[in-house]
Amino acid sequence: MSRRFTGDKLVLATHNAGKVREIRALLEPFGVEVISAGDLGFDEPEETEDTFAGNARIKAHYAAQKSGLPALSDDSGIMVDALDGAPGVYTADWAETPNGRDFVMAMTKVWTLLEEKHAPEPRRASFNATLCLAWPDGHDEIFEGRVFGRVVWPMRGENGFGFDPVFLPDGKTETFGEMDPAEKHEMSHRAVAFAKFVEGCFG
Repeated sequence: MSRRFTGDKLVLATHNAGKVREIRALLEPFGVEVISAGDLGFDEPEETEDTFAGNARIKAHYAAQKSGLPALSDDSGIMVDALDGAPGVYTADWAETPNGRDFVMAMTKVWTLLEEKHAPEPRRASFNATLCLAWPDGHDEIFEGRVFGRVVWPMRGENGFGFDPVFLPDGKTETFGEMDPAEKHEMSHRAVAFAKFVEGCFG
């Protein structure tokens, strides 16, 4: 049985403004104040694991120890079947440039590799999210979510962030980048993981 969350303040272990907005909205009904690691001026710890859960644990425990508060982290990425699951846990790394993250470049790289491999359509992919809630005493809980779909081109939509404009979830006609944020929040990989988190820690 998961440990219940009983506080009213939570550190979100990210510097990603998009994730902060999304998770703050998801936690609002529970009366939990969300402070980001960026707001607190924390550094970003080095992510040295090769799994979503491993990297989520690094970020959550780092923020929990630094703040003395429970900390929630998210490690997420897109896995493209024809690229043997890449970029996967390295999704953000594929977007790194000397001037910050450039996801247009990263999405273009994915599509170029698929074209070079002559990958057949549909070009299957999944968005994966792992949440880790860590307490200052070292305890943690892990919750995983996954949404299946395919990579499409050209990029579509100005909503969302990251690889959202090239991911078309199964059964939908709009990419995550085109969807109304409220619709995406209801069905995204993060929402699936978040529902498990709520059931485990608030239920």
